[in-house]
Order: sequence, then C-alpha cells, then structure tokens
Amino acid sequence: MSSQRSQKKDTTRMRIRAFPTSMDERYVANIWDLLHNAIQEIQRKNNSGLSFEELYRNAYTMVLHKHGERLYRGLRDVVTSHLEEKVRVEILDSLNNNFLQTLNSSWNDHQTAMVMIRDILMYMDRVYVQQNNVDNVYNLGLKIFRDQVVRYGNIRDHLQQTLLNMVMRERRGEVVDRGAVKNACQMLMVLGIEARTVYEEDFERPFLEQSADFYTMESQNFLTENSASVYIRKVEARINEETERALHCLDKSTEASIVKVLEEELISKHMKTVVEMENSGVVHMLQNNKKEDLACMYKLFIRVNNGLETMCKCISGYLREQGKALVQEEDGGGKHPIQYVQDLLELKDNFDMFLKESFAGDRKFKQTISGDFEFFLNLNPKSPEYLSLFIDDKLKKGVKGLSEQEVEAILDKSMVLFRFLQEKDIFERYYKQHLAKRLLLNKSVSDDSEKNMISKLKTECGCQFTSKLEGMFKDMTLSNTFMEEFKNHVQSAGIRMHGVDLNVRVLTTGFWPTQASTKQCGIPASPRNAFEAYKRFYLSKHTGRQVSLQPQLGSADLNAVFYGAKKDSGKTDERRHIIQVSTYQMCILMLFNARDQWTYEEVSQETDIPSKDLIRALQSLALGKPTQRILVKEPKGKEIENAHVFTVNDQFTSKLYRVKIQTVAAKGESEPERKETRTRVDEDRKHEIEAAVVRIMKARKKMQHTVLVQEIMEQLKSRFHPSPQVIKKRIESLIEREYLDRAAEDRKVYVYVA
Repeated sequence: MSSQRSQKKDTTRMRIRAFPTSMDERYVANIWDLLHNAIQEIQRKNNSGLSFEELYRNAYTMVLHKHGERLYRGLRDVVTSHLEEKVRVEILDSLNNNFLQTLNSSWNDHQTAMVMIRDILMYMDRVYVQQNNVDNVYNLGLKIFRDQVVRYGNIRDHLQQTLLNMVMRERRGEVVDRGAVKNACQMLMVLGIEARTVYEEDFERPFLEQSADFYTMESQNFLTENSASVYIRKVEARINEETERALHCLDKSTEASIVKVLEEELISKHMKTVVEMENSGVVHMLQNNKKEDLACMYKLFIRVNNGLETMCKCISGYLREQGKALVQEEDGGGKHPIQYVQDLLELKDNFDMFLKESFAGDRKFKQTISGDFEFFLNLNPKSPEYLSLFIDDKLKKGVKGLSEQEVEAILDKSMVLFRFLQEKDIFERYYKQHLAKRLLLNKSVSDDSEKNMISKLKTECGCQFTSKLEGMFKDMTLSNTFMEEFKNHVQSAGIRMHGVDLNVRVLTTGFWPTQASTKQCGIPASPRNAFEAYKRFYLSKHTGRQVSLQPQLGSADLNAVFYGAKKDSGKTDERRHIIQVSTYQMCILMLFNARDQWTYEEVSQETDIPSKDLIRALQSLALGKPTQRILVKEPKGKEIENAHVFTVNDQFTSKLYRVKIQTVAAKGESEPERKETRTRVDEDRKHEIEAAVVRIMKARKKMQHTVLVQEIMEQLKSRFHPSPQVIKKRIESLIEREYLDRAAEDRKVYVYVA
C-alpha cells in the first residue's frame, strides 16, 4: 500500500499556471512612468521620499507580465540620458578646472545611484537578465558610464594625460593628490568588469611607455654624473619608490610591470657599464672592501637575466689576476712556502667574506670563486709541496701564539686549498715526507692534531689515501713497545751499549718515504755497535726480515765540552753542554774527537754523507745562529768548497745547557730533487692508471676507447688528472702484456682478456 502511494507521488508533476489576468498597455505605461521618475530622483539624490518596497513591487509586476524588455530598455535610456545630458557636460566643463575631482565625484554618485537602482530592479536581474543573457543592472550602468563619460571624446585623453602628468610631477619631487589618482585608477579597474582591459588600455600601457622613456634618459644622466656606488643606490631608491607608488597610488597589479621596466632600463641595459666602471665598479669595490655596495649591486643584478653572470665574470677576472700574482714565481727566486700558502688563505678568507656578507652565499658566486682558486693554484706545480710545508709548519712544536683551536681552524682552511689541488698524489708524497720527519724527530705538536689532520684527509680522499699515513703511526706505537722490551733485555743480559742511550724506530718499507738505496754513511763506532746490538735482538724476534739504517731521519744528543781561551793561571774556562743534532751532524762532530781541524773534502770522504746533506749539516753547525755555531769555518762566507777548513769553536757560549742545533730550513726541494720526486710520482701514476683500466675492463668486459678514457679520468680525478695521451700509452702497454685485446670488428673497442 505504502509503495503504491510512493509510486504515485513520484509520477506526480507540479504545474504552475500563467497569471490569469492580463495587464493593459495604459497600466504598464503608468507603472513605467512611476519607475522612470523614481530612477531620475535617485540620480538627482532626491530619494528620501521614495518607497523602495512599492517600487520593487512595480518592477516585479512588469517583469512578471512579460514587460521585462521594456523595463530594461527604459532603464538603459534613462541612465544614458542622465549621463549624457548632465554628468558628461559637467565633466567637460571642468576639463581645465578640478577635472579629476569632478570626475571622481560623478563616478562615486553614479555608483551609489546604480546600487539603489539595482535593489529596486532585483527581480529583473534574477529573471529577465538571466533568461535573456544580458548585462545585469549594475554592469549595464558601468558600461554606459564607461562609453558615454570616461571614454567619450577628449575626456579619455584628458584623463590619461592628467594621470600621467601627476605621476611625472611626483617623480620630480612635487606633492600631488594621491587619493585622486588612486580613485581614478580604481574606477578604470572597476569599469573593466572583472578584467583589466580598460585600466590597461586607458592608463597602464601609456604609463609604462612614458616610464621607459623617462628612465632611459634618467639612467644616462645618472651614469655620466655618478659613480657605480651612487648609481646603484639611486636605482634601488627608484625601484622602491615605484613599488610604493604602484601599491598606494595606482593599482597594485601594476607593480610587477613598472618594476620590470625599471629593471630593463636602469639595470639590464647598463649592467656591463656599471660593473666595469673605472675607479668605482666591482673591482674598485673589491679592492676597497665595499661590502654594502656589492650587496646592493647583487640585490639589483639578481633581478635581471645574466645580471649575476656579468658580476661573476668581472669578479672572476679580478680574482684570477690576484691569484696569478700570488702563485707566479720569478725565475730563480721561489717564494717562501709558508707565506705563499698564507697569502692564498688570506685571499680565500677575503672572498669568503664577500660571498657571505655581500652575495648571500649565492651558489653561482661560490662556484666561480672555487673554480678560480682551482685554476690559479694549479698553475704552480709547487703548490702541493708548499701546502704540505705549510701544514708541516703548523703541526710542528713551537708554533708561538696559536692555541689548538686556532691551529685546527688553520688546518680546516688548508683543507679547502687541498680540495682545489688537482695533483693530490704529489701532495700525499710530500705530506708523507714531512710527517715522517715530525714523528721521527719528535716535532709533532700532538698526536691528536696529527691524527685529526689524517682524519680530514681520509674524509676528503678515502682510506686508500691515508692508509700509509696511518701505518706510520702504527709503526711508532710498535717501536715504542719493542724499545721497552730491548731495554729490559739489555739490563737482564748485561749487554754493553758503549755509553749510548739508544732509541730505535723500526719503519715498514711501504709506509715511510725511505729510500732503499740510501747511501750508508760512516756511523762512529760506539753508536754503530749499540745499533748492531739492537739489530741482533730485533732479528732474533722477527725472522726473515731485513733491517737497514736510515741516517737521514735520525737524531742524537751529544755530551760536549768547550774549553775556551786559556786564562793567565794557565787553566781553561771549561763549559759543558748537551748538543741536540741530526745523525749526519753527529757523524761530523765526532770526527773532531780525533783531530782539531778537517777540510770539507776530508769530512766528505770520512763520513760518506751525500754532498747535499753534508753541506746543509755543516752550514747549520758553522753558519747558523751565533748561539748555535759549534764549528768555525775558514774562510768566512756562506759557500762551502772542498779546501775550506772547519775547527771546533772553543769560544762557543750559550745560556742553555741543552742546545738544539736548528737545521738550515729547506725552502722546499731543490730543482733536481723536485724532478726526482716528479719522476717517482709519474711512475706511481702509471701503475694507478693501469690498475684503474684493469678494474673497469674486468667489470665491463668490452668497452669503446673514449668511454674507457672518460671512466678512468672520473675514477682518478680525486688523486690527479691523467691526460688522455698517458692513458692511451698505458692501455697499449696492457695490450702488449695481454691484459686487454682489440675487438676484431672495431679496433677502437677493447676486450678484457681473462
């Protein structure tokens, strides 16, 4: 029963019958007259006596009885008539007197009137307007005002010119009625009816054209009259000014467009001129530390295409020029390694400061600075050696005035330069030499600092890079342990040590920068016998090993007695000291126990010390600081020749009981040594390239030549940059030794031979 009822309910349709009575023409005319008069009263602002309820009911009746078209057409005519006959006439009369105020006032009155009229004709908006797809009452009023007033004849041109003139006057510093300009711009936006076309065509487009012309002229005047610093400040001020004007005086949508005009006219067209301006451009700012000016320029140039590239190009040119001046060395006269690296670090600090404070850490600038440092640091082949010497200097004992934290900070900065090195394997070789000397001569400031530095290198280059350096530390620990065992053995077995307190470091051949072919010098009998005792003990504990002495890495403490000049009583002024010397210096000094004087040639023959090391040792003993001159050389002078004679300096005095003889500092390697190092490095590189080739080919089995070369360069770039020619030679060598073969179908393709 219920389901039948619901079915019936579903099929029922509601029918609305047409209004039964029809309206005669006279009644319609009366209603329209009533509405017509009411609309006119509203337009005249005499609406206080009107009954809006009655007016709404009349309009409703007309639309309901299908007279909506007559009502709509009548409304259009009465609004048009009012605007043409009254409003337009008033505005035309005011063209030369209070034009903008009159226009804005008429516009406000029209808007108010149209809102009231819309309320009366609301039913027409809801029914007739929607059914016939015509403009609603309010929009109809806007369009009539637009066409009959704002865009009529010379009103349109006059409005445009008035607004443009007011903006220009304000740009020149005059005070204008901003409210009037703002109202006029808002009016143009509203008249577009949900579009910007009216505002754009009647004001914005000519405004932007006028602005472009104005700023073209102004930028040229600015440039001829001002420095780069002043120019960018003026540009910044103009952009802020135009932005503020667009937000508070025009329509806010104009902001982006006007700023774009300024960027084009004031920045894009002149950026190269500003950047390269003599005595005030980017180079001048960098030279005079003008961080704020550079920051201002950066903020402006980041707005435009190629702006930062233009700045980077100029900065790069200046930085490379500065860097080249620091790394280039005059023929014959090398730079001091410590100062060399210190100067580079100061340059890096300076540009890092600009990067942080002026360029907001911008990635483009960071990459430019890094690229430039890599470029000029690798111009000098001595850079890896000098950087290692610099780090060596900081990790040695006796660095005055630096705390551990400061040393740590310097080492961190050094690592930045290390990253820029392309030949990291050369740095590794030198670092190994310098570390060995610090460890063996007990010159390290602390083991923690050393291990910290190795940890930094490990993070940067991997464990393969630092495995030998870590092995050196392991050797030191093992040597200390074994030395304790030897001393216990000496005491228990009563072994005679000939008055020598021996301390031996056993170095694993692969880890340390020792030369297997080091020429054995003539060690004096007592230390030699002590060493032989240690050697016998060591070999008894380690079978199958070979032990050889490395005199260039050792040191010694000697008991010395200086007799001085004879006094009147016939006695001498005897003075005792402990002299701390290298093994080579010990060999030289102990000769004087046998004879009072020796020539250089005799010393050389007796000790068999390599001439380079012998000259350095003698220079330290005879030509060093006055408080360290143990020997006297005849004739005087820095050069040492075969016939020059050396005697003990009996007049030697020192306030210190323990006197350390400073070895003449090696200012890096000499040219022959450097060539030898380079030869060894090249030899090592051959093996590394071949190992990389075999590794890659073993994994890939078959590979085209250029692809293989690229892969090898990618794998080895963390240590050095091999040239394609060298790689090709190593590949050919591997083909000869049957590790690889050429593919039968293509000679440029290699096949791995298992």
